[in-house]
Amino acid sequence: MLRHAPVAKRTAVFLGAGSEADDVVQESFVKAYRALGGFRDGSAFRPWLLRIVANETRNLVRSRSRRWKREELAVLPESVLDPADHALSSERRQELLAALKELPEQYRLVVTCRYLLDLDEQETASVLGWPRGTVKSRLHRALGRLRTQLPDKEVQR
Repeated sequence: MLRHAPVAKRTAVFLGAGSEADDVVQESFVKAYRALGGFRDGSAFRPWLLRIVANETRNLVRSRSRRWKREELAVLPESVLDPADHALSSERRQELLAALKELPEQYRLVVTCRYLLDLDEQETASVLGWPRGTVKSRLHRALGRLRTQLPDKEVQR
């Protein structure tokens, strides 16, 4: 589990847990441990675990919104960024995160999984519980929206 803790925390943060990401990860690991008997041999562990993290984060965000009427997504703390993320300028990262926050949830989730968590299409589909074709089409639409939100910057596929 220690090997998967950093990506689990990034998943929780990127999906909206903010400062409560550690709690979400801990609860996710407990749920994963309890559900290990139902884990299918031969399946990829990481997408299975990240799906639990994504579900726990969604539950947290839903309960937070009921209490605080859509609390704004937390700004990503510098301490959870990978070294590769530091290569982006702070200003550009803030622009991208702000544009990402403006996307509808279904688009924000797919972009987060594919590009911020570096999951492939199949892993993203597994984490989000969507068919692979849905991942492709939502990712295409999300990138199109990001292009319009960031017209002076290049958005990669």
